[in-house]
Amino acid sequence: MGCYDCCIRCIGAVPYPSLVATLLCYAGMALFCGCGHEALTQTEVLVETYFARNIQDYVVMASFIKYFQYVIYGLASFFFLYGILLLAEGFYTTSAVKQTFGEFRSTQCGRCLSLTFIIVTYILAFIWLAVFAFSAIPVFFLFNMEQTCHTVNILSETTPSINQHGWICMDARQYGLLPWNAMPGKSCGTTLAAICKTSEFYVTYDLYIAAFAGAGITLLALFLYLVATTYNYAVLRFLGRKGIR
Repeated sequence: MGCYDCCIRCIGAVPYPSLVATLLCYAGMALFCGCGHEALTQTEVLVETYFARNIQDYVVMASFIKYFQYVIYGLASFFFLYGILLLAEGFYTTSAVKQTFGEFRSTQCGRCLSLTFIIVTYILAFIWLAVFAFSAIPVFFLFNMEQTCHTVNILSETTPSINQHGWICMDARQYGLLPWNAMPGKSCGTTLAAICKTSEFYVTYDLYIAAFAGAGITLLALFLYLVATTYNYAVLRFLGRKGIR
């Protein structure tokens, strides 16, 4: 067997769907974890500066941000290891299906392992679907805030005093960021206009959009894993029924 034939066999043994899914998973988790971690820090600063005067009003949110940042560390580590396992499983099933390595064949244990990965990935996909939906909440809040800021800017150009726009507000309590007894809990008029002009606001907005996109990319990677592992498992089952083991 020449070098060219060996290269062709090695290339044929690469599980390209699992490889693409792994790259997407790592890229998505890098966006979600990195941008999400920094966005949470910036959110605490914004709420503390513009929406709450008493530290007791945002102590629950600060604790949630702190613990969720630790969860982000755990998610990054878990998906890094799980991606390696799924990629290795993809190499195994692809080699077993194509019978690339001579006497190497699929076994009952290997098929059970593939089925386990399918079930675990299926559960993770549903859990991550909830995370994806949850990550849309801060994007929705900041989008509404940006639109409100745009309205304030338009009205400020047509009226001499922005104090006349005190009825234009953004209430953080409506989105669950602060308790209902928090004071002031909302920003109106000149305070809202001041937030709109800060770079921290737009940086936080962009970070949340990137984290939301990262969650979507990770969800897509999990669906690709499901398709690839399910297909390989089905082929292994077919080969097993035909007596090819």
